[in-house]
Amino acid sequence: MGLLDYYRQFEGMSEEEVNEGLREDAAERKRKALTRVQTLDLSQTTWPELPHPRIVNAITYVARRGLHRYPHIAGADLRNELAERHGVDAGRLILGNGAAELLNAAARALIEPGQQLLTPWPSYPLYPLMARRAHGRAVRVSGGVDALLEAAHEPDVRVIALASPNDPTGELLPVSELERLLAGLPDGVAVLLDESLVEFSDAQPTSSSLALLENHPRLLVFRSFSKAWGLAGLRVGYAIGGPSSEDLLAELEPDLGVSEVSQAGALEALRSCSELIERRVRSISSERPRLAEELHRRGFVLSDSQANFLWAEHPSLDGAELAARLARAGVLVAAGDALGEPRHVRIALFSPGASDRLLAAVDKAL
Repeated sequence: MGLLDYYRQFEGMSEEEVNEGLREDAAERKRKALTRVQTLDLSQTTWPELPHPRIVNAITYVARRGLHRYPHIAGADLRNELAERHGVDAGRLILGNGAAELLNAAARALIEPGQQLLTPWPSYPLYPLMARRAHGRAVRVSGGVDALLEAAHEPDVRVIALASPNDPTGELLPVSELERLLAGLPDGVAVLLDESLVEFSDAQPTSSSLALLENHPRLLVFRSFSKAWGLAGLRVGYAIGGPSSEDLLAELEPDLGVSEVSQAGALEALRSCSELIERRVRSISSERPRLAEELHRRGFVLSDSQANFLWAEHPSLDGAELAARLARAGVLVAAGDALGEPRHVRIALFSPGASDRLLAAVDKAL
């Protein structure tokens, strides 16, 4: 229908008739909109909300001012802000294009061809890839710190890569166990501790691991703005080492640094959005036990998560089938097949409303 045809349809009609027709059309559009239910994606570990306008404004300002220039490679402003926040020397903190880039660089720097990288399993699939890219070999270890300590005494072991909280199980490595691991390792074995999800933990202070850096030079801690900070698209991560780690950290830094746009977004987040992050973390800390209890009541077995997701299995369904049934109900979760755990699914936490919708879908699936 052309524009003139649209207006001709109202010829000969009174104003009230025209208005009534328009109201009916609007009501019909509203009814159709209300019948459409958006898919609820609980398969990701990143925060689902849009970034704060202040972060967007900071990025926009920097983009308009300086996209034609190379970034400041050292990222001094962001590094100093992070160093002050964590109480460490800025020379022992480096920036990278996400924690994953820095973890990969650390594996390449520390592993010689044929040497081993140990990782608890199931865990983040990046870690075996890191070993392969460094021409080393990944060894998956089950059984906690005791099993890692036993495996670490093999002569070719060079690196232990672990996440705390762990992805996909959400389990936190208590600082006492981390300290026991560090104390019991043979000389020459380094620990790469991926704390990309640590902000969601409430079982111990998020600074607990950093306090060990002073006495354990073989420990490197990696963190990210991708998860609780909700800035995955900016690709900003950082690594912190102990005394005498400066030379190694310098070897891990990306050659061309982190983009100025990404630095600006992360810096603005630190300066103006800390309270927002605290609210997000509080909401997860309250929603996590509630959803876990509801799933327990429905027969699920869960790991003890300290992350923004739950690792769950049900005795009557394998993970892929459960994920498929939930998807048909408009709720997406991550099946555990890719990790060799076909019985499990990983379910992200967000809000009470999201949890309620998940539970309704679970009831139908079961």
